[in-house]
Amino acid sequence: MPRNARIDAPGALHHIIVRGIERNAIFKDSTDYRNFTDRMGRVLVETGTPCFAWALMTNHAHLLLRTGRVPMATVMRRLLTGYAQQYNRRHNRHGHLFQNRYKSFLCEEDPYLLELVRYIHLNPVRAGMVSDVKQLGTCLKTGHAALMGRVANDWQDIDYVLGRFGKTRRTARDAYASFVAKGIAQGRRPELTGGGLIRSHGGWSAVKALRTTGMRLMGDERILGSSDFVEAVLRQANEDLDNHSRLQARGLDLATLIDWVCDELGLDRYLLYSASRQRPVARARSIICAPVLDTLKISGAEVAWQLSLTPSAVSKAASRGSRDDQTRKLAELLLNA
Repeated sequence: MPRNARIDAPGALHHIIVRGIERNAIFKDSTDYRNFTDRMGRVLVETGTPCFAWALMTNHAHLLLRTGRVPMATVMRRLLTGYAQQYNRRHNRHGHLFQNRYKSFLCEEDPYLLELVRYIHLNPVRAGMVSDVKQLGTCLKTGHAALMGRVANDWQDIDYVLGRFGKTRRTARDAYASFVAKGIAQGRRPELTGGGLIRSHGGWSAVKALRTTGMRLMGDERILGSSDFVEAVLRQANEDLDNHSRLQARGLDLATLIDWVCDELGLDRYLLYSASRQRPVARARSIICAPVLDTLKISGAEVAWQLSLTPSAVSKAASRGSRDDQTRKLAELLLNA
């Protein structure tokens, strides 16, 4: 059965679960844990991706992230590909480290943000990696220690989470610690990892068909939230797909965008296909990458091949390009096409 496409949008909240292939370990020692968190911190800062919670277990990891300037798929590709290469070199192994596809659930924020922060940070307690919440406060394998003020992760958005618990750091941390402790009795909660959600075959078109019969959609395997939230997300995703198809039908593809940018900047388009790293060429690539990834949904790998870049360089270029005035002109061109 074909897999449903991922759903993403700027500001979307994602509970992401990464597992080792065949349930094998993805962290073997403290260096592996440190390498992953260091790389995660760099990628999140470079892509402007807020992180609210995270937990690294032996053979899997949980992340609670919000889509920032760069699509979540690009963020995760940079994180996982880079870590897998580093891990394989350290442990003299070859082949895939992670399961082919990480799980990603788009979450409704108000009812689920704090529940997910608590659930994710209690993973080591449930697994017996630490004995209790007190020991969890000194564990460097989750974001809980940063929320409690024991470590400083400048890439973790602790203010946003603690702001939900109190106006001062001290009162907020006390209330947060109490909230986490109460979650131990809840045990495993499959509803927070996709369990119990009903698949909606066919996306938004199926939702509309069900509503005409008076039936109400309950959920979607990719989305954690109320029926109204699920419907709104699927509707927007379908609109994005329609827009993508419309642009393709009008002949707006990567080659067209390259021609437009080169004409605007007075640049020889063949320089973009070369290995040139001149400043005007780098700027042109950045202007192209942002709308190509966000609007035309062309894969980073294809863009990298066309522009003589690496996939990680494409995501960095897209981030730079999103702040360029010429990119905004190009976005208006696509919008009015």
